Amino acid sequence: MTIGDVSTVPDRSTVCAVLRAASRAPSVHNTQPWRWVSDGRTLRLYRDDSRQLEVADPSGRQLVISCGAMLHHVRTAFGAAGWHTDVIRMPDPARPEWLATVEFRPWPDPPSGVLARAEAMSRRYTARLPMREPEGWPDLAHRLRLLVSPHEVELDVLDETARPRVVTASEHTAAAQRYDMQYQAELHWWTGHFRPAEGVPPEALTSRSEADRAPIGRAFPTVDHPPRDQGAEDHARVVVLGTDGDTPEHWLRAGEALSAVLLECTAAGQASCALTHLTELPAARRVMSGLAPHPGVPQVVIRIGADSGHRIHPATPRRSVSDFLTVE
Repeated sequence: MTIGDVSTVPDRSTVCAVLRAASRAPSVHNTQPWRWVSDGRTLRLYRDDSRQLEVADPSGRQLVISCGAMLHHVRTAFGAAGWHTDVIRMPDPARPEWLATVEFRPWPDPPSGVLARAEAMSRRYTARLPMREPEGWPDLAHRLRLLVSPHEVELDVLDETARPRVVTASEHTAAAQRYDMQYQAELHWWTGHFRPAEGVPPEALTSRSEADRAPIGRAFPTVDHPPRDQGAEDHARVVVLGTDGDTPEHWLRAGEALSAVLLECTAAGQASCALTHLTELPAARRVMSGLAPHPGVPQVVIRIGADSGHRIHPATPRRSVSDFLTVE
């Protein structure tokens, strides 16, 4: 294979189109902490430490999880465009910022599931409002387990009897962070403002009453909204993504699994909300570890359910491809 051979590698316009679609990937506080480099033959993924949450995420774990979600979005979008991707994760131990290298093979007939998840990228949103019980849950949960398994991630569905302890862990986390002025300054920097390319805009946040009815969630700033959920209570199912270790490669794989779960839920017509605050502080992380049926390290908690209403969900802002792609 020669560099730039368009018969065996995607051309530049395809790469840009894929990255534009995949930039809808979720990231903590919508920080979008990734950089990509194209050399005409491969794509290289790097972490962008200038976008790290230094207070909430001092280890960079959530940053790498976010990059893993982008990596899976990219692979899914390339699959739908007719390209199979092979990934080398953490290719150079001496360069921890270099997270992955993506190589390509033509894939003329991708599976229908890949096409459905790629189509779901533009529709996926973070559902912070209360949710109804997810529809078709046993079949959906089975598919989610199959999807995360290749990423060496375990998906545990928490029993309904565990909900009070999850709520308590969420409340304790909020209480511990409420008077941390550095944490609050960082949170308010990224949320509740109109920022044209990043952050969580006001329309993506909840009112006080809505937040009270969905108690398993990060304590974001609240905003005034017209009533949107008719007083519904939250009946979302809660799942935990866990790994057998806690290294950057485990974090990257957890992010890939997170993306697969969120896209499959969207393709199935269900809403979802990834929660990272329950794994930020040691006390809450221990609670989640004790609730999960399988041993391991909890990385992300996810609420999954049916949207409590039929609303239009405005797309949260995204950076332009030129901001995070370098072409060599």
